[in-house]
Amino acid sequence: MTAIQRRAFLAGSAAVLAARAGLAASPTGTVSGPVQPTWESLRSHYRVPEWFRDAKLGLWSHWGPQAVPEQGDWYGRFLYMQGHPVYEHHLRTYGHPTKVGMKDIQNLWKAERWDPQALVERYKRVGAKYFMALACHHDNLDCYDSRYHAWNSLRVGPKRDVVGTWERAARQAGLKFGVSNHAAHAWHWYQPAYAYDPEGPRAGERYDAYHLTRADGRGTWWDGLDPQQLYTGRHMVAPDGIRTAAAMGTWHEAHDGQWIETPPPADPRYAARWLLRQADLMAKYKPDLCYMDDTALPFGAIGLEAAADYYNRAIQWHGAPDVVLTGKKLEPHQLGGIVEDVERGFSDRLRAEPWQTDTCIGDWFYNVARLNDRSYKTAEDVVQRLADVVSKNGNLLLSIPQPGHGAIDAEEEKILDAMERWMAINGEAIFASRPWRIYGEGPTRVAAGAQNEEAAKPFTAEDVRFTTRAGALYALFLKPPAGTARVAALAAAPNAPVVERVTLLGGGTVAHRQTPRGLELDLGGRAPGGFVPAVRIDGRGLA
Repeated sequence: MTAIQRRAFLAGSAAVLAARAGLAASPTGTVSGPVQPTWESLRSHYRVPEWFRDAKLGLWSHWGPQAVPEQGDWYGRFLYMQGHPVYEHHLRTYGHPTKVGMKDIQNLWKAERWDPQALVERYKRVGAKYFMALACHHDNLDCYDSRYHAWNSLRVGPKRDVVGTWERAARQAGLKFGVSNHAAHAWHWYQPAYAYDPEGPRAGERYDAYHLTRADGRGTWWDGLDPQQLYTGRHMVAPDGIRTAAAMGTWHEAHDGQWIETPPPADPRYAARWLLRQADLMAKYKPDLCYMDDTALPFGAIGLEAAADYYNRAIQWHGAPDVVLTGKKLEPHQLGGIVEDVERGFSDRLRAEPWQTDTCIGDWFYNVARLNDRSYKTAEDVVQRLADVVSKNGNLLLSIPQPGHGAIDAEEEKILDAMERWMAINGEAIFASRPWRIYGEGPTRVAAGAQNEEAAKPFTAEDVRFTTRAGALYALFLKPPAGTARVAALAAAPNAPVVERVTLLGGGTVAHRQTPRGLELDLGGRAPGGFVPAVRIDGRGLA
């Protein structure tokens, strides 16, 4: 998009944006207010709300039609890549992607065993203070009552307002409610749907997205819907003549496989429609949080317009922008304007600004292999991660994958049971806490950045994380110490804090000795919550 086009978007009213997208003007377009679509204005008007700083833990239903095949992440892209295991599964189970594509998988999403009230209450018992629903993934199905996108869950699949149903359940349970929007990447993510098998008996025959039009739907379940709106149009179509699956994969990786934050070339309509869909989502559900799956904000100036719209709406709702908008890999001038999210990664330091990490106990979309091979993160893994994040001024957003039918599996239930037991004993060390002067101590170092959690080394009994609350200091041992536990940060020294009492949460008073080597504790290998024992430390000079 040129600079002139960007200025036109920013200067335009909702009616102008709608006209550019070929849509009717709507009262659910962006709203004006004191917050302007610049980073400077976002920073000057925004402060991270205290409720978010207190919350510490959110649970996420990263759930949509890509959960139906139970094959894990990015099904809607990989089914169009010959040689990929997802392609092979799709071919065996549903048919060839020239005839049966992602549009058809979306309609197989029925949510027939989904009990949103029971799940939200379950997550509340685990300790979640906010709940997030996936509103639209890269597969471009709006999981809500979408005014500007006909491919939505009221017309396709479950025929229900999924986001709206989650929102009512979360509010009824007293939780803050959030939505995640991943649709800014659909336009390049879906381009393999316009490609073809480079090898075999159907070599060169284009997949369903390439040839389907609205007219082809007459008399079918998708009568009246335009597949090109779902698949986003031909933006980066693989050329004819590619002869091997490896070469096709290389082509996609070099072109549409990159994480692109700009609008599709020569197609500003997509970004305009995205903005209207985003504003509509905010207006309908008034979310307390909005997660953007983007480096900073999508589409540059258009993303800034969406951020200003959200904050101005929040001022109308609450009198202040008492909401949370997240983005990834923020640059210095963006910090403080929105909250930074670190996907499946770590911080290696105590951050001045509150932040969030998001992760999942398995794949983002349900993968039955995780159940069969017992490869979910354990409850101990989750709590270790929570303690590490909270000690560094962050929150943990955790996804529990749901199959297409909507009910979580037995192994996931066990993980939640163990988390619930731990929280009942140790939650005071987490919720409404604040960081201490240092985040912790111990030999295990985590690397900063996203998408690196699989490379992290296991924590040890010497790895300790600190939090503070109501004048007390809490120390969480990421592995239960077998013998004498030691906290080096509380060593006896001139002008050092004086420890007067130590209490093992769930276990009573603990004998302690403050020596030049550290605060020594006799925990006796106990971990009343099953793992990650936490102690409350009271004394003088601990603040």
